[in-house]
Amino acid sequence: MLNPRHLLRAKRLVQNPPSWGRFLLILSIIAACLALFGLEHFGLLPDWMQADRIGRGGGMRVQ
Repeated sequence: MLNPRHLLRAKRLVQNPPSWGRFLLILSIIAACLALFGLEHFGLLPDWMQADRIGRGGGMRVQ
C-alpha cells in the first residue's frame, strides 16, 4: 500500500533530483552488491568471505 509519505518524497525527488555524482555512487553500490551476490551464487567467493554456520546453541556443549 502506498503511504502518503512516499508520494511527498517522490515529489521532492522530482523537484530536486540528486546530483550526477550521487547517482553514480548509488549505481556503483548496487553494482557491487549484485557482483557479490553473483559470486556467492556461483560459489566463487574465497573461504575467508564465507559465513560460518553455527548450531542453534551457539556455544560449547558439556557432555
